[in-house]
Amino acid sequence: MADLTFNDKMILVQYAIQKYENEAILVEKLKAVLSEKDAQRSIDTLIGTQRVRRIGPEILENNISHTELPDLPDNLKPIIDSL
Repeated sequence: MADLTFNDKMILVQYAIQKYENEAILVEKLKAVLSEKDAQRSIDTLIGTQRVRRIGPEILENNISHTELPDLPDNLKPIIDSL
């Protein structure tokens, strides 16, 4: 698989959060395309920039009241579909 840019990783994680709100399941699914360290770093960055929020100890959700979900680039659609 081609290397993903920083922005691609952020978008990928946001769309994965939309599919899987449980953080443990999310990280497990993302292991197919990102290292666990990259997945966790992306989640932490999204929380820090308020694009994602924690609503429980293991539950994440996109903070769509604060910022809109970015458009999904064509190169990421097959990856999201395969998660």
